[in-house]
Order: sequence, then structure tokens, then C-alpha cells
Amino acid sequence: MTVIKNDENELVPTLLVTGWRVCIDYRKLNEATRKDHFPLPFMDQMLERLARNEYYFFLDGFLGYFQIPIDPKDQEKTTFTCTYGTFAYKRIPFGLCNAPGTFQRCMMAIFHDMIEKTMEVFMDDFSVFGNSFSTCLTNLENMLKRCEDTKLALN
Repeated sequence: MTVIKNDENELVPTLLVTGWRVCIDYRKLNEATRKDHFPLPFMDQMLERLARNEYYFFLDGFLGYFQIPIDPKDQEKTTFTCTYGTFAYKRIPFGLCNAPGTFQRCMMAIFHDMIEKTMEVFMDDFSVFGNSFSTCLTNLENMLKRCEDTKLALN
């Protein structure tokens, strides 16, 4: 990461992108896929619960969907061909219609006993809270331990 000055002479961190990010057009696969209508949490309800607390930690999941493995029998459905060969994903790529619901369901399963009590999860955004700093820190430790136990990586 580098830091540059903008027109107002403010320091602005910039990230130089030096690689490629593969994005496959999965529209045909998505048309043939039975839709999973897993409900995402209501943002207003989450914010109400957060507002009742004084201390917060906000964390971001690393590579989101790509941490969730695809069942081996379904991997061939993600096959794509490029100039370097033919490949299939072993983890959920960006662009699959059921990826958001699948990811949210996984997060709800991992943190089922903590959600609404000590933390909130919306996709790959995690909010840990508490009414005192020590309580919030304890809640964060518990959440990070769960991440470690389940090999869930955060930024």
C-alpha cells in the first residue's frame, strides 16, 4: 500500500492492483439453479441491537464466499475454460446466485449462539459489541476463538 496526497493535500492510502481477478459469467448456470431464498438479516433490527451498546469492534471477512468449499460432486458445474486451460472451483466463486444465502447460512451456523447476544453478522461484516470495554473485548475474544476453531479468516 502506498500513500499519496490529493488535490486538498490530504494523505490518501491507495492500493496498487498488480494481479488479475477472475470473474466468470455464470448466468446460464444461475438460470438452471434452484434458488435458495435464505433470508438476510434486517439491517434496521441489527442497528437497533447495536445501538443499545457503548463499545463495538467491526471486522471484515477475508475473501468472503471463497472460504466456503463446494461439494465435490458440484464442482464440475463451475468449470470454465481460458487460455491457460480448463478449471473448476473448489470454493464458492463470485457470481453464483446462491452464494450470498449460502455464506450467510454458514455464518449463522458458526455463530448461532452469539448472534444478537454479543455480535451481529451481515454477510462478511461482523460487529461485536458490549456495554463495557472489558465485556466487548471478551466478546471479541470469543468470536475470534470461534473463527480460529472453524478456520474462518478475517481482514
